[in-house]
Amino acid sequence: MPVFDHFDFLAPFYDRLITVPDTGRLEELVGLPIEGRLLDAGGGTGRISQTLTKKVSDVVLVDLSISMLLQATNKGRLVKICSYSERLPFEDAIFERIIMVDALHHVISQENTAAELWRVLKPGGRLVIEEPDVTKIAVKLVALAEKVALMRSKFLPPERIANLFSSESAAIKIYRDNFNSWVVVEKSNYF
Repeated sequence: MPVFDHFDFLAPFYDRLITVPDTGRLEELVGLPIEGRLLDAGGGTGRISQTLTKKVSDVVLVDLSISMLLQATNKGRLVKICSYSERLPFEDAIFERIIMVDALHHVISQENTAAELWRVLKPGGRLVIEEPDVTKIAVKLVALAEKVALMRSKFLPPERIANLFSSESAAIKIYRDNFNSWVVVEKSNYF
């Protein structure tokens, strides 16, 4: 039996429903501007990465939904790749910066996704995962709504996300605001 793909369905309307947030905080946490490549993993329509193209040398947008990627067609110089985040089609250690905004709860395997993001991050690089903070009641209601809509969402508290990257060569910080959390992971140069 075919599985309903929520993101293929939402793609044509997504940018009208979900507006581009102020990316100032994200840019600060990611450490932009910088020379080098940025990976936007699970970046959908490119609504976030389109705002970062002038802050890095190259932006690679990866998403599993072809329909979402097609919406990124006229959003600047984004390299668009359709791929599972659990099996990224890149060599080891090629990205100076990686972001994953509001997407980790949608992946099939958070553990495998974290391992892949870590694998493609260069030594000295930085990875920022922005997720709704499921410790907040409002976000718990969103998580429940996604379950009712039969989405495969699995929200993790920021501490559990941080634990996905526990390694001697990882420096990890967690930041929070009203409804979001950011897990910032830096990979040691001595990895």
